[in-house]
Amino acid sequence: MPIDFLGIQAFLAIIETGSFQLAAVQLNLSQTAISHRMRKLEETLGVRLIARTTREVSLTDAGRALLPRARSAVQELGVSCEAVRKHGQHANNWLVLACLPTLASGAMVDVLRACHARWPDTPVRVFDSAVHEILELVESRIAAFGVSVMRPNLIGAELAAERIGEEPFVLLCPEDHALARQSRVQWSDLRNEALIRISMTSGNSVTIDESLGALREQLRWRLEAQHTAMAVEMVRGGLGLTVVPLLAADCGPGVRAVPLEQPRVARTLAVITRRDAVPSEQETFMRDSLVSLIRERIAAA
Repeated sequence: MPIDFLGIQAFLAIIETGSFQLAAVQLNLSQTAISHRMRKLEETLGVRLIARTTREVSLTDAGRALLPRARSAVQELGVSCEAVRKHGQHANNWLVLACLPTLASGAMVDVLRACHARWPDTPVRVFDSAVHEILELVESRIAAFGVSVMRPNLIGAELAAERIGEEPFVLLCPEDHALARQSRVQWSDLRNEALIRISMTSGNSVTIDESLGALREQLRWRLEAQHTAMAVEMVRGGLGLTVVPLLAADCGPGVRAVPLEQPRVARTLAVITRRDAVPSEQETFMRDSLVSLIRERIAAA
């Protein structure tokens, strides 16, 4: 379904100002235009988002569900536009790359340290982004390369994907939990455990559900976090167990990672580049170092 950005913009303006009239002033539109955008958005979604009376506007249940995600999406778009603007102003001065957020706090830090040791005066910009954003950053030449999940159906003709390896998912549990003392855990062992899902819309959750088949109906996902860091803190606080990619499992004290099997769930990592790219010495060093380190850590698991 195409995203109605104009409708989302009108929706947020109406809620922020409290009226269609003030929203029209804020967006420099007529009140008729605001009403048209709002009606079109609701027709596209098939639900009412705003209840309107002569005195006030209020959110429906569907509107309340959409509001935080709409705000987050618009805010994220603003941040991305600002990043592109800054990159355009200083593009020649920066070494720019992109990677999955689950790689940014582990393998990426070690590679950045090695790069800084060799070229201390070279500024580096890292986009820790979602899969589709990584592809867009590389395709638009903002990032020299990206490390992402291999998804051939999303990779355009201008991009090339080099397979890095299979990254397994592991169980994270409090270090005093009974499962933390096991060398390996089967998914069936989790039937009676309170589990923490990391965003139902994330690619990782989809990968897990598709791999488990009918077994997923037997698991109890009691909590949900939008990001891995929050899920890890929930585990550390004893609220439940979660499942994360291997390279995101270095979580510090209080949490232990245990291999999961039957079935073994994994995702394929790849380095994404433009087919016509001619990488610099620094870009080549960063790419090769990161790929080598990821393969080494996967093999050691």
